[in-house]
Amino acid sequence: MSKGILAKKVGMTQVFRDDGRFICVTAVEAGPCYVLQKKTVETDGYNAIQVGFDEKKERLASKPEKGRFQKAAVKPQRYVREFKVDDIGSYEVGQEIKADTFGVGDFVDVIGTSKGKGFTGMIKRHGTRRGQMAHGSKYHYRTGSLGAKGPARVFKGRKLPGRMGGERVTVQNLEIIRVDADNNLILIRGAVPGAKKGLLILKPTVKKRK
Repeated sequence: MSKGILAKKVGMTQVFRDDGRFICVTAVEAGPCYVLQKKTVETDGYNAIQVGFDEKKERLASKPEKGRFQKAAVKPQRYVREFKVDDIGSYEVGQEIKADTFGVGDFVDVIGTSKGKGFTGMIKRHGTRRGQMAHGSKYHYRTGSLGAKGPARVFKGRKLPGRMGGERVTVQNLEIIRVDADNNLILIRGAVPGAKKGLLILKPTVKKRK
């Protein structure tokens, strides 16, 4: 991978293309990110940069965090993530990475945390069917038989009620429609995972669109 950036979801809107068609886009606040540390093959076994995003109050940072940020000469950042890069020489500690690291027409993979739905039943969580709603059925929303008589246990992987959402989700091959480096905004075609103000990771797509 040659580049990447951390972003925050702002919300969805729609924009008009040059041919008059309108498309739905997601606005994300991309950067500015700051390079906190460089990792090389000689010292760590791989090339990567550690970046920080979203400035926070200094009193909220621990002593080890303050030392890390002071060494890079940047203010405390709320999020710290790592990107593997091909050319480590093009980055310097303290360097600012802005939204214009991507351009219009680029395709990216967007990684985020999906919205949490809480504890849900099988119908909402897995899309299963309910039983008959007749009065004599006595089987409407129950789970049903869980396992065979012989093993006397429930097999792993069975679709059951449980906590839904709140998982790491990647949406691939999303097109960048507009880039506003002055306001740190990127408009991405389609929807991205997570709620508003949620952290997003933008990387060049690993699958080229046909």
